[in-house]
Amino acid sequence: MINIAMLSYHTCPLATLGGKDTGGMNVYVHQLTRTLGKLGVHVDVFTRSQDEHVPHVLHDLGYHNRVVHIPAGPEIPLPKTELERYIPKFVQGVKSFVESKNIHYDLIHSHYWMSGIAAIDLSESWDIPFLHMFHTLVLMKNRIARSPQEMEGEYRLIGEKKVIAKANRIIAATLAEKSQLEFLYDTPSSKISVIPPGVDIRHFYPIPKDEAKEVVGVPQEATMILFVGRIEPLKGIDNLIQAISLNHKSGVLKCCPHTLVIIGGEPNAKPEEMNAEMARLQDMVEELKIENFVIFLGKQDQQMLPYYYSAAEVVVMPSHYESFGMVALEAMACGTPVVASQVGGLAFLVRDGETGFVVPGNDIQSLANRLMELIKDKELGNKLGKKSTEYAQMYAWETISTKMIEVYNQILQKSE
Repeated sequence: MINIAMLSYHTCPLATLGGKDTGGMNVYVHQLTRTLGKLGVHVDVFTRSQDEHVPHVLHDLGYHNRVVHIPAGPEIPLPKTELERYIPKFVQGVKSFVESKNIHYDLIHSHYWMSGIAAIDLSESWDIPFLHMFHTLVLMKNRIARSPQEMEGEYRLIGEKKVIAKANRIIAATLAEKSQLEFLYDTPSSKISVIPPGVDIRHFYPIPKDEAKEVVGVPQEATMILFVGRIEPLKGIDNLIQAISLNHKSGVLKCCPHTLVIIGGEPNAKPEEMNAEMARLQDMVEELKIENFVIFLGKQDQQMLPYYYSAAEVVVMPSHYESFGMVALEAMACGTPVVASQVGGLAFLVRDGETGFVVPGNDIQSLANRLMELIKDKELGNKLGKKSTEYAQMYAWETISTKMIEVYNQILQKSE
């Protein structure tokens, strides 16, 4: 049996989706760990404790695999800018746990650049190899930043390059990310393996629309456009809101009333505690006078997402940058077509005219047109949705995890 130490320093795989730093990476670590366990690989996931009232060791992932919350700094959520300073304490906490349990790991698998920094220390201390997945790259995020506040500092770039230099293997989600690593970071091609994220097809599958609508409380005659994700500028939610406004002002959809439902964030937080992007988006909805057509639902439990996906006519990912786009894959598995920006992993995942539509980034009119097309033509939506379900089967977590195990074995054979 392979014994893996999985590092997810800044965010816990058990966290509720839609929070400030919770999203696709949480799902990825959760599902990969669970499926690896099913396939006979033992995994301990180490993450920074953010709540002193949560037990430090949980077995919620099954198959004898654990999530270990390591106290490192205050046991509360902290901004990413403050987290780097506590990495040494996190590393020491991991070492202490391992010593107390008398465990030996064969390999470290780290996620996001800060976990990679911790992996360097642990890899050297334990004399074992490590592989790393970035999930997002700072040079790509900074390229699409629209203000200095959205940009991340040089410290992260230095960290990412250090991880690339020390890691035995880098996992890229798509060929696009592989190219970014090669040309922006001078990463040797031989050091990169391309393995996309997966989807739990036992959890995400088409639910009859009438049954899904009943569960989520949507009237049977209602038409729902859905966004799921973190509430931050790079997600492009403002473009989606403007596209909805365009269609309402043009009057082309008077025949087909519809509502945009936004899942993510905390829309009812006090003004002084509210996420700046959430506040901006809510103000935009008011200014455009479309309050009756946009609903901010806030973060939702992962168990409810298949109902929302299945109840929707279309799921929209108007992102300015996505390394992959797991929400798109989940929606497709539920038989719902996706309209996505032609960026990063989305350009590879969503097959234009086959499983949904891809629109140029920041082209609000094209986005509005595609949404209008899907709302008016139910037969087209059904056709794209059926194809989406078929396509998503190729990304079943069992298939993806098997590929990951092959990479684990390659690294272990090289290190012998």
